Amino acid sequence: MPELPEVEIVKRSLKKKIKFKKIIKVTIRNRNLRFKLQKNFGKFLKNRFVKEVSRISKYLILEFYNQKYCIIHLGMSGTIHLISKKKQNKFTNLSFYQSRTLPEKHNHVELLFSNFKIIYNDPRRFGYFKIINSQSELKEFFNRIGPEAISKDFNLDYLKKKLINKTKNIKNLLLDQNFVSGIGNIYANEILFYSKIHPKKKAFQINTSEMNKLVKFSRYVLQRAIRYGGSTIRDFMNTKGSIGRFQKEFKVYGREHKKCLRENCNGKIIKSFITNRSTFFCNSCQK
Repeated sequence: MPELPEVEIVKRSLKKKIKFKKIIKVTIRNRNLRFKLQKNFGKFLKNRFVKEVSRISKYLILEFYNQKYCIIHLGMSGTIHLISKKKQNKFTNLSFYQSRTLPEKHNHVELLFSNFKIIYNDPRRFGYFKIINSQSELKEFFNRIGPEAISKDFNLDYLKKKLINKTKNIKNLLLDQNFVSGIGNIYANEILFYSKIHPKKKAFQINTSEMNKLVKFSRYVLQRAIRYGGSTIRDFMNTKGSIGRFQKEFKVYGREHKKCLRENCNGKIIKSFITNRSTFFCNSCQK
């Protein structure tokens, strides 16, 4: 699943291509995504100019004029592809995730602009689009999720209030989008390694020093991943064929049985499962 850094790359790619451009035509090949496309979806988007492209957590937001919006969530396997009218791009994927080229199947939604079209492809169909008709409705939609992990609202005071009496383990809490938004499984493993916290440690057992580390390293890991262009688990490449490089920086994820990379630590990386998710940690320095 694309995580916050990957979705940020999508946002930047889309913004360069479609900001201030007009959607000329909408083609819907399959309405049955995670949530069925709204009946007026095509009519709503047609002939609108894209005022801005932004991101909140793992959601993409297309902003139009008169406070109209379209939210896009990529789900587990959703990708967005750019097909140019003028030239054939070898690599079409704006998402830096999954297939570099446009698959033949599962092209569910197409947005046609003057010189190119944007295609939403999603084999598993866990992604979705949602029309938003006002700024207040947009705010209400995002009120249900926690502060973004790289925002100033995710801070020590927030953690002190939220971790009191919480019996959930810290790994699962970091993945709870109602608690903090934007952290997925890969980066939760890395954040906990940098923070020297065992993933199964109960949230109420996290002390002030560890809370400060969670804030610090959540920002560090996610911002570093964005700078490195996201992470390649499969084919994670952009339309120029450049590959995301953050996977080369992993300290624990995918490194089971290997020596811990922390200086002066003789531990090994252990793989276990927490709520059916692969979890990696050092058996020595993460307490």
